[in-house]
Amino acid sequence: MQRRSRRQTTLGGAAAPRENDGISFITALRHTRAIRRPPPPAGLRWDVVNPLDALLILAALLAVAAGLGVLVRRRQGRARRDVSHEVIDPLRLGADALGENATLLQFSTEMCAKCPGVHRMLAAVADRHDGVRHLDVDLTHRPDIAKHFHVLQTPTTLILDERGVVQTRFGGVPRRDVVELEVLRVAGAVEAERV
Repeated sequence: MQRRSRRQTTLGGAAAPRENDGISFITALRHTRAIRRPPPPAGLRWDVVNPLDALLILAALLAVAAGLGVLVRRRQGRARRDVSHEVIDPLRLGADALGENATLLQFSTEMCAKCPGVHRMLAAVADRHDGVRHLDVDLTHRPDIAKHFHVLQTPTTLILDERGVVQTRFGGVPRRDVVELEVLRVAGAVEAERV
């Protein structure tokens, strides 16, 4: 009869510990895995990064994120006149007609938190000026319109002249004084053409 050896080898080639060796099976298993671990790739090793270097990297990432946030914030609500001067058909938007001098076309959605305040502001601006109309188009169930006009955020506001040509575009919440100036510019151009 053959006697079995109390020491058997594991898959990694290391001897399996006996119950009373003082080394646990988990430690032996870790040891065998450590032997087969591939070398780390060349470059930055995160297990040996100096804490000061880690803080500098974190500070650089925060600075980049803050810079991008400021840039996006500054572009919000600005009037853009470098838009395609497309003629908009009011029937496509569900309206019967445009304003005589200008139209404030607002794109909003059901989930937009800022849209009701912009709606009130644009309606007040339209009421102050003769021949200016405010239209609010809900894009929630009209993704075709959002795609056509490249609406990536709500509210988005377009200012149209009397023919329905886009003159100005606002992404985000526009300032009231800027909207007033743009309406006066568009409506003033219409009045100058009529004279």
